[in-house]
Amino acid sequence: MSNRFTRTFTAGPDHIDVMGHVNNAVWVQWVQDMATAHWEAAARPEDKEAFVWLVIRHEIDYRGNISVGQSVTAETWIPDGARGAKSNRRVDFTDSAGRVIVSASTTWAMLDRETGRLARVRPEVMAPFAQP
Repeated sequence: MSNRFTRTFTAGPDHIDVMGHVNNAVWVQWVQDMATAHWEAAARPEDKEAFVWLVIRHEIDYRGNISVGQSVTAETWIPDGARGAKSNRRVDFTDSAGRVIVSASTTWAMLDRETGRLARVRPEVMAPFAQP
């Protein structure tokens, strides 16, 4: 199972701000979409049933942007192990020229789906996302 996950996003008219490019709030939504899709694609079924992740911190560097009709390739991965109930995730968005134009580092907290309380991230939960 791959520890990295990719997806393509294309900017639609509803993604564009007054400056004519993708709005910062859209980039944040795409970061969240990537994390959720990666979890759904790679996590064990029993973990998807038992746990839910909530973002607690976003740190985003904007080095470029795209306009309506243009696409980016997003790649996400978890660069290191979890600490307690927290895990860090990276997401890079690359334009058609191969340049990383938006780079995000986010921190997520894992909660027990039934109780809504923080849950320590066990090694077997992180195993499908581990770097080689």
